[in-house]
Amino acid sequence: MRPQGPVQRTRINHMIRLSPIRLIGVEGEQLGVVETPDALRMAQQAGLDLVEVVSDSRPPVCKIMDYGKYKYELSKRESKSKSSGNELKEIRLGRSIKIDKHDVAIRVDQARRFLIAGHKVSITQRFRGREIMHKQLGEERLFNICSDLADVSKVEMPPRGQGRAISVVLAPDKPKIESYLAKLKAEGKKIEDDLEKLEAEVAAQNAQADAEDGDDDSSKKTKQKGPKDDRASNPVDDEIADLLGG
Repeated sequence: MRPQGPVQRTRINHMIRLSPIRLIGVEGEQLGVVETPDALRMAQQAGLDLVEVVSDSRPPVCKIMDYGKYKYELSKRESKSKSSGNELKEIRLGRSIKIDKHDVAIRVDQARRFLIAGHKVSITQRFRGREIMHKQLGEERLFNICSDLADVSKVEMPPRGQGRAISVVLAPDKPKIESYLAKLKAEGKKIEDDLEKLEAEVAAQNAQADAEDGDDDSSKKTKQKGPKDDRASNPVDDEIADLLGG
């Protein structure tokens, strides 16, 4: 086990022993070298803390600030940094190839927001029943989605079959994203960045698709086949028309 060095602690208020210090004011203004007791008095009068921000200089550098607020903002930045690192998000295109075009557009927008936030995105098209015979329809849809998102992403894994589904994985393209955001800014637009709300929306969609699959499987088990269910022929043209809602 590797030996660990001493834990670095931020010195505040009366924990600051050295004197004098180089003092920075609340607004970032340079107040010069002052005695530590005088700096403490100034911080107390402002209802704030004296915080050592550079410990290895002589004299050490301290700043008058709200230490509680500073710690909170620091923890938020650290949390955001950890959560934005190439986490894979899955978006499912419903339970069937018959998903409405409007619903596809919603999922494309969701994928775009994940990509802009720095996440990879897996987009999955499922097939029901005989739809599996026409995987090319799912592939075509995924390729179209890749094209729609080409301004912020790159294809990490091309469309690939997985049982009764086909998936593609997109990764964020930082230069493209920067260009896209600059264009939005120039147009006076901005993108919704509430990731917690977005993740809840996508989780609900995926859960609904799973539940509908379960209901569909259950109905298949109880369905009784009649003598007219055995068809003499099954033309491919009729199947494609059926898949597309014709």
